[in-house]
Amino acid sequence: MSETIDQAFYKTADEFFRLHADTALTYDDVTLATRHSAVLPRNTITETELSPNLHLSLPIISADMDTVTEAPMAIAMATNGGLGLIHYNMTEREQIKQVARVKNNIHGLIQDPIKIGPDAYIADVLEIIEEKGYKFSTFPVVDDQGKLLGLLPGRVVKQRYRDRRVIEAMTPRADVYTISTADIEGDPIAAADKFFNEHLGIHKLLVVDPNDRLHGLFTLSDIERINDEQRTNVKPARDREFRLVCGAAVSASRTNDGELDRDRFIGHIGALVDEGLDAVAISTAHGHSEGVGQAIRMVREAFADLTIIAGNVTSAEGVAFLAEAGANTIKVGQGPGSICTTRIVAGVGIPQLTALYVTTRAATKYGVKILADGGITKSGDIVKALTLADAVMCGGLLAGCREAPGQILEIDGKLYKQYRGMGSLEAMKAGSAARYGHSKQDKNRKIAAEGIEALKEVSGSLDSVLNQLAGGLQSGMGYLGASNLAEHKERARYIRVSPAGQRESSPHDVIEVKTNKD
Repeated sequence: MSETIDQAFYKTADEFFRLHADTALTYDDVTLATRHSAVLPRNTITETELSPNLHLSLPIISADMDTVTEAPMAIAMATNGGLGLIHYNMTEREQIKQVARVKNNIHGLIQDPIKIGPDAYIADVLEIIEEKGYKFSTFPVVDDQGKLLGLLPGRVVKQRYRDRRVIEAMTPRADVYTISTADIEGDPIAAADKFFNEHLGIHKLLVVDPNDRLHGLFTLSDIERINDEQRTNVKPARDREFRLVCGAAVSASRTNDGELDRDRFIGHIGALVDEGLDAVAISTAHGHSEGVGQAIRMVREAFADLTIIAGNVTSAEGVAFLAEAGANTIKVGQGPGSICTTRIVAGVGIPQLTALYVTTRAATKYGVKILADGGITKSGDIVKALTLADAVMCGGLLAGCREAPGQILEIDGKLYKQYRGMGSLEAMKAGSAARYGHSKQDKNRKIAAEGIEALKEVSGSLDSVLNQLAGGLQSGMGYLGASNLAEHKERARYIRVSPAGQRESSPHDVIEVKTNKD
């Protein structure tokens, strides 16, 4: 009898969305029914794939936005098992350098540590720490050629030493522990781990080349964290050469006669591929357009094995169009982002959960993957999105992380970072106008913005944010009795939630005295 009652209320995806075919729904309109489970959340596997050549252990991608993803974010995303898409509001040369930084990153090695000159004062160091919001106070000391002179320990970076020069307060080179670049070839983590085990009480290890120039540093805490990660289900996302994976967005902007400059377009992607690029995203607000299809066909013809992410669309027809052009993964979402105003300005777009249902049915037919782009505000949204999609893209959730680009601002005692939609006026002036159907020649005439500029409160490190999101995803999988994402889709059952039910889902009728922020 209970099974009959459950079937009456809790529907499969096909049953539920056909029942609500006349209403477009998003994440908060729906909840998932719990199922019998023999699965512990910590044992769930969150692996996914965007193509046969690109696998992730965490199905989260950082958005190709100029206030979200550059090399530091992409490195941290891949280290946590996800993928970062480097934005294209920069010169082509700079984007190539950004991709190279990710692909040449040695996992666990801080390759560009903050360095101090010997003639600076401790007061200067204190000012840098305050301005940048650093949570550490130990710095390598180098000369103008990058040669290691010593190490400034945190114990002397204090107000009472502010009038001392760095050269007077530092630990001299002869007393600093170092390892050569040759000694970390092959398995740098093992080399650093061996050192720290043999030198108990030492927390930092500097890496130098044969000329004693600084090439980076290892910290004991990073090595311990990496060793812990290797004992969990979430592993760093790597390519076949053991490098961190990296994606980049490109602009399919047209010339004055409406044609794509093929030589420049393919030449730039070729330069990115030469650096090891794993995925290229052809990102526009309206992916179901001839220009995007043309760009995808060019890329597929030139790079047969490159993972192509394309979008954005919200229809089965759009998925079919992009899949037939050669895309591997389709971005779904028009207007759900927290700083996007497309639905208000243009009057188009479909609430995200309904859009995902419609597009995933077409994706199954064409053998492509779906990337849910936008509208994710909490881990529960990721749980719901992945009952339909193969991965999610996050912007606002990650924009406050220390790894996101941009200066930290202090307002009324709180720290913030700038966050803007790629359809905002300032972002379009910086280069993203083509994403919204405008050309560079349009910059001097009035165009309708489809995004806003905002501030995001600083949320700590990406590691801590992704740890919370991954934990929420695994909890949701445990409630559904799903050991992996394929089972998660199969076992999902949906029910509509009333406005009162939405309010009931959040803390209510209490005064909250403590939050779970980092």
